[in-house]
Amino acid sequence: MSLRSFLIKQIAKIVINGNQKWILEPISAQQKVFKHLVKNGKKTIYGKIHNFEIIQNYEDFKKYVPIVDYEELQKYIDRIKSGEKNIFWPGKPLYLAKTSGTTSGSKFIPITTESIGFHIRAARDALFAYVVETGKADFFDRKLIFLSGSPEIKKENGVYTGRLSGISNHHVPNWLKTNQMPTYKTNCMDDWEAKVEQIVEETLPEDMSLISGIPPWIQMYFDKIHLQTGKKIMEVFPNFSLFVHGGVNFEPYKAKLFESIGKEIDTIETYPASEGFIAYQNSQKDRGLLLLVNSGIFYEFIPADEYFNENRRRLNLEQVELGVNYALIINSNAGLWGYSIGDTVKFLSIDPYKIVVSGRIKHFISAFGEHVIGEEVEKAMQYACQNQPEAEITEFTVAPQVVDSQGGLPYHEWFIEFCTEPTSIRQMQLDLDRKLCELNSYYNDLITGKTLQRLKITNISNHGFVKYMKSQGKLGGQNKVPRLSNDRKLADGLGIYISQK
Repeated sequence: MSLRSFLIKQIAKIVINGNQKWILEPISAQQKVFKHLVKNGKKTIYGKIHNFEIIQNYEDFKKYVPIVDYEELQKYIDRIKSGEKNIFWPGKPLYLAKTSGTTSGSKFIPITTESIGFHIRAARDALFAYVVETGKADFFDRKLIFLSGSPEIKKENGVYTGRLSGISNHHVPNWLKTNQMPTYKTNCMDDWEAKVEQIVEETLPEDMSLISGIPPWIQMYFDKIHLQTGKKIMEVFPNFSLFVHGGVNFEPYKAKLFESIGKEIDTIETYPASEGFIAYQNSQKDRGLLLLVNSGIFYEFIPADEYFNENRRRLNLEQVELGVNYALIINSNAGLWGYSIGDTVKFLSIDPYKIVVSGRIKHFISAFGEHVIGEEVEKAMQYACQNQPEAEITEFTVAPQVVDSQGGLPYHEWFIEFCTEPTSIRQMQLDLDRKLCELNSYYNDLITGKTLQRLKITNISNHGFVKYMKSQGKLGGQNKVPRLSNDRKLADGLGIYISQK
């Protein structure tokens, strides 16, 4: 063991032991965050408009602070971009994180001097929790790949603007920078495909131990290595032992990624967002993500099936229940108030509070009243692939088809790009449909009531999803394919990439 990894193990123990207080007393931690946020919010233009001066408790907060999405904050964001101070949080934000929204165009999310520290600390603690639990720290002695967006940032009216992954790149601690790959110059490349090619060239000679990124783009990196070397990743990087991922559900990509690697390795799932670092997997023994209750975010939750109702319930952490899908609402030290992040989460545990991300609140199919969500289609896909283990999925998305070209009933159309096709597409369709009926009673009623016919699979050609994302200017970085949608916009865009065989 090197001196470096020895010291990291000792520091990790101190840090993780120190985290036990808020893990064991989460409600108290949230109350402290709430008071701190309201105190600072009183000093802002948004706080004055929304009566922060008279807010004494959570009931007052719900009365005066509305639930909003990005479009409702746009006018305030524009004022920040023009250089105004004290809009959401005292002073100016340090950054505006530019993100390509999945339900709208580009968004600019404020990150303050206070909030950026929590982003970095959470990423560090995810690794430290792994070190403490497993005793493994020697991966820090080798090279680490962070496959992310460009670190280039621009300054305008006193505020820097860039992608979250790029912003975070500027705050990587010095003790990690000596191991970090790719080079800064390569990371700044705009063309994602050319960038990945260059990363392959830079990393092939190195002793890689950790790779971090969004699964579909990591798969692209692995594919290019295999194309160049003809080898599995473990043959190229024999000390590769840890994969850190986030942004999308890992399960649909897991089998192909591990097949590309050559064996199963340890993984850590994280839940970072431009709006805040929300949770991370703190144990290899379960898949739940530890909710970060002392990270400058006061969380609220709306039952997902009530989200679009006029009298929807608005709950704090103390009021949540296990197994319920909630729309996640955040209030943060970046100055976001009652902000609907767009994700849905489900609690697997309340002692401690652990979640999984179950989908997007605006990503669903309810063209016929079924309200199928992302978690359900991903579980159906997992079930179908277990029944036909030879099948390997590169990517997929689901959309409603209202008009059957053959004159039949409407149906759900599953656009799937296979790395390896199942023995029977027909059987996979039946498996997907059977599981979806089991998971969603409304969908089952529509099928049994002959309002819908059973789903159909449409094969997408090799690299079709990558080509589509490139055509939309959303290739690489933090971008991902929506798992499902309630219209045909994405489906129609995929039309030219349908396999003809």
